[in-house]
Amino acid sequence: MPKVRTDNGPQFVANAFEELCEARGIVHQRIPPNTPNMNAFIEAFHSILESECYSRHEWTSFEDVYETVYEFMVFYDERRRHGSLGYRAPKVFRELLVSNSIEVLPLVA
Repeated sequence: MPKVRTDNGPQFVANAFEELCEARGIVHQRIPPNTPNMNAFIEAFHSILESECYSRHEWTSFEDVYETVYEFMVFYDERRRHGSLGYRAPKVFRELLVSNSIEVLPLVA
């Protein structure tokens, strides 16, 4: 069963969100208050989105925001180098992975 982990923001404690999760068969996990480290990946992503996208633009319409954020997401998912991938772009990392040209170390928790 798929899971989503969130903080306790108002959008995530709303009945409508909980009902959506139930309808889609998604387990909703909430982190304890004041523990952003328990959701570190999304917190890091939000920081990157803020510093590399939001803070560099001013918009005049929702359409401008949507287009800018969409373009950033394509860049982030395909071309931006990620430290967690050995400073490779995700697209390059995937190509290396598929061609068995890279050794993937096991994840140790």
